[in-house]
Amino acid sequence: MFGLPTGAPTEPGAAEMHHNQRRARWAGLIGTALEQYDFVIYGTASALVFNTVFFPDVSATVGYLGSFSAYAVGFFARPLGGLFFSRFGDRLGRKWVLVATLALMGTATFAIGLLPGYASIGFVAPVLLVLLRCAQGFGAGAEMAGGTVLLTETAPEGRRGRNAAMVWVGASGGTALGALVWLVVQLMPEEDLVSHGWRLVFFSSAAVTVLAFVLRRTLRDSHVFTETRKQAAVETSPIKDVWRNSRRNVLRVFAMVVGVSINSYIYQVFLGSYLVAEVQVDKSVFTQSLLVGALAGMPAAYFFGWLSDRIGRRRAFTVVAVGMIAMPVPSYLLLDTGHPVLIALVIVLGFVFAAEGSVSAQAAFLPEIFGSRYRYAGVTLGREMASMVGGTGPLVCSALVAWASGSWVPVAILMMAVTVVSLIATVRTPETRDRDLYTEADAA
Repeated sequence: MFGLPTGAPTEPGAAEMHHNQRRARWAGLIGTALEQYDFVIYGTASALVFNTVFFPDVSATVGYLGSFSAYAVGFFARPLGGLFFSRFGDRLGRKWVLVATLALMGTATFAIGLLPGYASIGFVAPVLLVLLRCAQGFGAGAEMAGGTVLLTETAPEGRRGRNAAMVWVGASGGTALGALVWLVVQLMPEEDLVSHGWRLVFFSSAAVTVLAFVLRRTLRDSHVFTETRKQAAVETSPIKDVWRNSRRNVLRVFAMVVGVSINSYIYQVFLGSYLVAEVQVDKSVFTQSLLVGALAGMPAAYFFGWLSDRIGRRRAFTVVAVGMIAMPVPSYLLLDTGHPVLIALVIVLGFVFAAEGSVSAQAAFLPEIFGSRYRYAGVTLGREMASMVGGTGPLVCSALVAWASGSWVPVAILMMAVTVVSLIATVRTPETRDRDLYTEADAA
């Protein structure tokens, strides 16, 4: 099922390479769409219903904190999953990992829909929720890194940025699908939504899982990986080796991604609870805005991947980062009006810059920083450490708003500060647009 590559030709024919590239793009897009779909439906449930279903005997504020704490736990599991699966990604191949992580994420998401609520089994319910959330995060830990590494390595010459950005086109598509399903379910009466409607959202992930699984089983590993594996000794512990030999670049990737991750989850998750609890808009307003934003994020993801091919990785990310730094204050001023159109505008800009533009500008950049020997492990370790911090964003922001008596000012300051950190790390990183991916040495 997960067979090792055997006898890969030194120079695959043009038709075979084109077929493999197209298959990799679709498998990366659909698989990442599932991961984002799983996380979006969970994040939306955290903002809209989980505080009632799993934390009913506390105040609304404490309920949201409990709900977002369970959400954040998944991000602490991501580096552990990344550590586990990246051992195989640089030894057995990218395909094996991408199939295994997909199966784990899909199973955990479906199982969440089966959970009884607090009213049925008491404190055991949130405990089981946290465990399944951990399984989700464990599987996701190597997913994004694996997708971007594979698509970077299989890209035609001069198109790595836009090819790797297809992972984030898929992520935005998964967000749009998750928001659409939530919109349909929210047509139910509130009582039905809380009792069983939310479960239908999690059950729906099964269809996406099956489609992605079928596509990924037909994948072949990249020519870069198969050739590198022939010529180099197989590492017994890629994570230890990348930390020993490429620690500086792992920390560089962490700094480049951490601001992006925090901002992304604030726009996609925290704003849902902020709008309902502080601005007091209807829950459907955020879900509708999420759908519109995700649809806008799909072309934005491809555009910034293309831009990184045209003007370079560092310049493309700088364009995005400047927009992200300028956004928080006017965004919250618009959100506080409670006007649905202005709320949608904020979410759209959040997707274009923070959620999709930033990561697409980095899509090929991060794999290109590392040499071929430790590429999967290096990207996974740096990125997932940043995701662990980023996943706490909604929890931290909820606590900041409560501390500031409902004011968004501390949150806006946080968003701008962490973006500056990522921008500084990026401009201090060498440009990698034309780098040879077969080289074993890191870019710097």
